[in-house]
Amino acid sequence: MSTKTYEIRTFGCQMNVHDSERLAGMLEDAGYVRAAGGGETPADVVVFNTCAVRENADNRLYGTLGHMRPQKDINPDMQIAVGGCLAQKDRDTIVKKAPWVDVVFGTHNLGSLPTLLERARHNQEAEVEILESLDVFPSTLPARRDSAYSGWVSVSVGCNNTCTFCIVPSLRGKEKDRRPGEILSEVEALVSEGVLEVTLLGQNVNAYGVEFGDRFAFGKLLRSCGEIDGLERVRFTSPHPRDFTDDVIEAMAETPNVCPQLHMPLQSGSDRILKAMRRSYRSERFLDIVGKVRQAMPEAAITTDIIVGFPGETEEDFEATMDVVRRARFSSAFTFQYSKRPGTPAADMPDQLPKEVVQQRYDRLVALQNEISWDENKKIVGREVELLVAEGEGRKDAETHRLTGRARDGRLVHFTPTGALDGEIRPGDLVRTTITRAAPHHLVADTEITGHRRTRAGDHWEEGVRPKTSGVSLGLPSIGAPAPQPAAQQGCAC
Repeated sequence: MSTKTYEIRTFGCQMNVHDSERLAGMLEDAGYVRAAGGGETPADVVVFNTCAVRENADNRLYGTLGHMRPQKDINPDMQIAVGGCLAQKDRDTIVKKAPWVDVVFGTHNLGSLPTLLERARHNQEAEVEILESLDVFPSTLPARRDSAYSGWVSVSVGCNNTCTFCIVPSLRGKEKDRRPGEILSEVEALVSEGVLEVTLLGQNVNAYGVEFGDRFAFGKLLRSCGEIDGLERVRFTSPHPRDFTDDVIEAMAETPNVCPQLHMPLQSGSDRILKAMRRSYRSERFLDIVGKVRQAMPEAAITTDIIVGFPGETEEDFEATMDVVRRARFSSAFTFQYSKRPGTPAADMPDQLPKEVVQQRYDRLVALQNEISWDENKKIVGREVELLVAEGEGRKDAETHRLTGRARDGRLVHFTPTGALDGEIRPGDLVRTTITRAAPHHLVADTEITGHRRTRAGDHWEEGVRPKTSGVSLGLPSIGAPAPQPAAQQGCAC
């Protein structure tokens, strides 16, 4: 019997990307192998990990499933599975609209996928399993990581907020926190595999600790990450201004491997709109946090999310947002035009704005932010930076003969790979170079490299090795670097 192949197609946020790593780990543990990229022959199992937050998510999924039907007709043994947020929301609707789908599973039962595939194959009918709460915490599941040098680590799942534009809490559930020892063990497992950088993930990452009653737990976690040998960069996303405490800023500034970068969603600069959004802070509170971060870390890059055209937004409200953007001077911003999300309170609010008004305001905001981003990037010209060489982030690298990396503050830098080289530069290696030119969305370093450090992550990238981590589950909550674990619990480099 030949080995079955799998392919996972991921839509949406970092949470979904990390969930897909878990799905890949489970499928490989069940005997599947990843399908070769770009092959003409479709995989035996195709998994869609969906998002319900992005605009037209439903249409995109059903359109893609429609394209899959001819392949399914040609090869009835091929299996199609749909999971993630849209599956949690639509449930039985998916197999009614696309009866050629074999498995539907939700956000709370990722671990059921291999069993559901086998059951659907045996019973010759679709299997739909949607749970209302977690059956197992995702961290207890194995993960096949996508990157040799950078890894996601969840500190919590779910969200306790009630933002009127967001459907995530109803799809991901209430916040559930992992024990600190489990998080640190997973970080150590990744570092033991050569990973240099981790990003701590949570829907509201700085609310971490609410379940075990420690409002300072996230700052302690950052400091503990600083004690892990070999961990060179720590990032986190996304914090909520309501829960942002001074101890987190102190931990960021005082922990050398925590990067000088903060992504903190603003959403609106109008206090009236923030109230309508049920965002439990106001613009001055947001700016106060920005000011404290800049005081503690003058070089920090601060980025944000902004929604334009929320129901009832007036020109005065929009100008308040523009004012906060001018005062905050974000290095970049993810800007969105408000669109209805069925199932959210905002979808039923009066005074939904005409598309042309939203578009016009959106264009003005983008123009302002591009101007600010460019000005802020120009300040970095002439500065030497350390770059973690990235894979696939420079779309024009082949034609410009450059490579691309991320600075410690998260900025994207395209650089010329000449100078003090220690052999070939690989993704996962570290280089030092000097910025020569700025653009709104990236920096350029067209000067010789002054330093190049080959890393184990670069070795693994060159060898085609990607980390495989086992599920982590330890004892009672604790904080600090974990005790050494046997190799079997640290994961392996297979």
